[in-house]
Amino acid sequence: MLSSVGYMSHIEITGARQHNLKNVSLKIPKRQITVFTGVSGSGKTSIVFSTIAAESQRQLNETFPAFVRNRLPKYGRPDADEIAGLSAAVVIGQQRLGGNSRSTVGTATDIHALLRLLFSRVGTPFAGYSDAFSFNEPAGMCPECQGLGRRVALDVDRAVDRSKSLNDGAILLPGYTVGGYYWSTFAQSGLFDNDKPLAGYTEAEWETFLHGVGPRFQIKIKSGQAPQKYEGLIVKFDRLHVNRDTEDSARRDAALAFTTVRRCPLCRGARLNQAALACRIDGRNIAELAAMEVRHLVDVVAAIDAPVAAPMVEALVNRLRHMVTIGLGYLSLDRPTPTLSGGESQRVKMVKHLGSSLTDMTYIFDEPTIGLHPRDVANTNRLLRELRDKGNTVLVVEHDRAVIEIADHVVDVGPHAGTRGGEIVYEGGVAGLRRAGTVTGRHLRRRPELKKAVRPATGRLTVAGATVHNLKNVTVDFPAGVLTAVTGVAGSGKSSLVNTAFLAAHPDAVVVDQSAVGTSARSTPATYTGLMDKVRAMFAAAGGVSAGLFSFNSTGACPECHGLGVVHTDLAFMDGVTSACQACRGRRFRDDVLRHKVRGRSISDVLEMTVSEAVEFFTEPKPRRVLRALDEVGLGHLKLGRPLSTLSGGECQRIKLAGELHRQGKVYVMDEPTTGLHMADVERLLGILDRLVDAGNTVIVIEHDLDVVEHADWVVDLGPDGGDRGGTIVFEGTPHDLAAAGGSHTGTALRHHLAAR
Repeated sequence: MLSSVGYMSHIEITGARQHNLKNVSLKIPKRQITVFTGVSGSGKTSIVFSTIAAESQRQLNETFPAFVRNRLPKYGRPDADEIAGLSAAVVIGQQRLGGNSRSTVGTATDIHALLRLLFSRVGTPFAGYSDAFSFNEPAGMCPECQGLGRRVALDVDRAVDRSKSLNDGAILLPGYTVGGYYWSTFAQSGLFDNDKPLAGYTEAEWETFLHGVGPRFQIKIKSGQAPQKYEGLIVKFDRLHVNRDTEDSARRDAALAFTTVRRCPLCRGARLNQAALACRIDGRNIAELAAMEVRHLVDVVAAIDAPVAAPMVEALVNRLRHMVTIGLGYLSLDRPTPTLSGGESQRVKMVKHLGSSLTDMTYIFDEPTIGLHPRDVANTNRLLRELRDKGNTVLVVEHDRAVIEIADHVVDVGPHAGTRGGEIVYEGGVAGLRRAGTVTGRHLRRRPELKKAVRPATGRLTVAGATVHNLKNVTVDFPAGVLTAVTGVAGSGKSSLVNTAFLAAHPDAVVVDQSAVGTSARSTPATYTGLMDKVRAMFAAAGGVSAGLFSFNSTGACPECHGLGVVHTDLAFMDGVTSACQACRGRRFRDDVLRHKVRGRSISDVLEMTVSEAVEFFTEPKPRRVLRALDEVGLGHLKLGRPLSTLSGGECQRIKLAGELHRQGKVYVMDEPTTGLHMADVERLLGILDRLVDAGNTVIVIEHDLDVVEHADWVVDLGPDGGDRGGTIVFEGTPHDLAAAGGSHTGTALRHHLAAR
């Protein structure tokens, strides 16, 4: 009985060895907020996501029938002796919501479903039930654009040379060459003078050429004749390319190069049919409400006072207020989800769970403050506390000081990254962590201070009259030869100013963002950086053989696993099994390839090295230059053969940065480079940025991290808020002046940051 009570009060892990974990055992208190800290690559994610979350979801899936399990995600059993005390886990990670153009913030949060229900009950004139207000259902979608709000149309000016006749090749589309089949459907129709330039067509001929349908005629083909019904160029193009989903993608892409995308003329981008758009509540239709910023929409919905609407209004207002609270008030419900950042995607996912009345759940968050201005972190902390106070267990992987401060319990993982990590270096309260000798403890004790001397500008990089998205005719001079931080709350216009307006004005800038650097299991740090080419050449020269032998994507690959090193066995409704290839024992190469050595190491041994180990192994200048750059950006823990698809967004950004480190005379643009970085890694990053600037480069970073802001030479702050309340420059100057400035949320946060410790 005592053992049962113990298990109920804690999640207990015994002997965890997943990834780099070194036989880790720990007890995590339930119904509390536990924050996992540690340098990047120390093993936090291996504990929280690859062990706790994976086992919880695996066991939950086993409760479903085999038919259902076969359609659920597969989770392998984590490498641990025992995991006990688990409850159902809700994982809210950083993965972008993605989806297609039919997926919006409203559909992803289920708020649009509530809005549709409201209009079906209260809207006038009555247009139908809930589906009648869905742009994804035939009952509600616009018949002209099928609910997309836009039309892909043939650009006739690009598709046709009107100075030429049909016989001269007037139709420029691929597949319409003179004498070809599609060309013959025009030339043999009998409707046109094939030698007459299209510019000379009468209005009726031109209309027939573009939009005509019928009559039937015979077309000559190699085997004789075939019946054909005439179609105008636009009619035929729409049938063959626009309204067809099964066409070969290469052929489709070639044809779509001759198109333009325009707002649907019937629904004017609203996506819905005319009956749905005619139905209104207090003078507004559902599309108009979906297009409003959430912070404005919440007041409009709250004012709906029809008695039958009360339950729906209450549910809508609660969810909309949650969006405002977590810093998404600047979004609209019709915003397509593929346009959201990773941080925005994570907070949109949170909205669905905040109103839940379930208790004894485990909520798992992966750096929920990513993309958040310090002003909004306090709201996120409040929501984490609300989830805990409902009787749930909250596990958070986080680097932000403000989130660490609210933890009931802290697990610090380290002491370093990769093979030098994977251990628990501290467990306990926040006060104890501040006194601890760990890397996290030392940085929590550090007192922040403003930069004493800033670099002088060597020139100006101007953006003039920017009006992209919510920017309000912004003109700004970015100083050259210095480190500039672009700040502001989420939605204030930072990305619009830098990633769109600035790059349009200065297209030669080097962009280092967080987009994936590889999605294939065959792409690794060694292949991405070009290091593998140098290594293969070394092995080839040493053995007097072809360099292709030393590529796991070429002739040297193990024939059983084709160079992957693993074999995946699909067990239908049971967990799939991924195991080391028996033929090559996970080494990827044929045995005869592995007999070739450089300084006693095989090509497989080299791929198993971490970057830090490889720096010591290679003495040749070219490999060492690449490896030192990787080590310099804090990726010393990465194995050279690790698939890039497993890297975090921050690691992706740093591996790109490594390839650009030693160039000079460049302008660098970075989008939140501290994403996923521990405070110690941020310090290392600042050293790299300093070296870039000192070498004569200009560095512009979009950033929320106040350690970066206080270290910058110049700050451009946008705001004063997000969405339609943003888009203006509220401050330009040094960090010292920003800390004294009024009217800036960043200035206020910086003052609190400097005074807090």
